[in-house]
Parts: sequence; C-alpha cells; structure tokens
Amino acid sequence: MQDDRLDALRERFWEKYPLNQLNDTEWEALCDGCGVCCLVKFLDDDDPKFTEYTDVACKLLDCATGHCSNYTNRKQYVPDCIRLTADMVADMMWLPRHCAYKRLHLGQGLPHWHYLLAGQNRHDAQMAKVGVRGRCVSESGFDDDDIEERIIRWVKI
Repeated sequence: MQDDRLDALRERFWEKYPLNQLNDTEWEALCDGCGVCCLVKFLDDDDPKFTEYTDVACKLLDCATGHCSNYTNRKQYVPDCIRLTADMVADMMWLPRHCAYKRLHLGQGLPHWHYLLAGQNRHDAQMAKVGVRGRCVSESGFDDDDIEERIIRWVKI
C-alpha cells in the first residue's frame, strides 16, 4: 500500500473497529500481500486444517513479486477469484495463520511484524518467510494432474 493511502487510515483502526466497520482503504491495508490466497489449493470442506496448498499460483499472480498483476480488474480475467469480505472470513479458516483478516476475526490481533505495526522493512523480511514471492509458478500450462503433484508444506493454517 502506498504511504499516501496510509495517511487516510483511522489510527489503529484494527483494534478499534470490527472488520465489518472498516472502510475499503482500511480493509485493503490489512492485507499483508503474502499472495498465499492466490495459490491453487485443495480445500477440505469438513476441516480446513486439512487443506493442501500447492506452489501453483493464479495466472494473474506475478510470481517474481508475489502481487497480482491486475488486482483492480482481476474478476474480469479470473471470474472465480474471491473478493474477501468481512462476512466471508468465518468460512475461510483455510487462510494462512498469519493472515490479518483471519487473526482479527479470531481476536488475535495483527502479527507483530505487520507493516501497520512494525514498518515496511520488518514486514518485508517476514514476507520472505511466509509469502509466495519467488516460491511459486503460474498455473498457465498446468493440468489438474500436474497440479496435484505440487503440494507444499510451508503454508501454515
């Protein structure tokens, strides 16, 4: 998130307001940009702890940066891309354990390294450990059988 947008945020909004009372800028500011939600995953509907992530990413994810190459218009190109809302978080416990949306929903607060708390440098250092940048491949050219062979274990739920 650009610094000029950070200036528009209410002070420590993540502690003062429930997720459903955040404005769009605050909601987007919570995202740490890890890109894990953009990985192909095999969801266990009965128990999200058994969800399996792959290192195969959505075709719009830039695997070198770990960011969506067309975030604003992503639904045009990937119709099943999920636009996470406060109402959906309770049903998305497959999100990684460091996810701010999941953590706030569970009453855990932001991770200590999140850029809203610790600044961008510390945040970036943690992203090297939990983010997808440089650790994924595009789904383009993969078929379902190939994707099933690309299960990873570094995403912690």
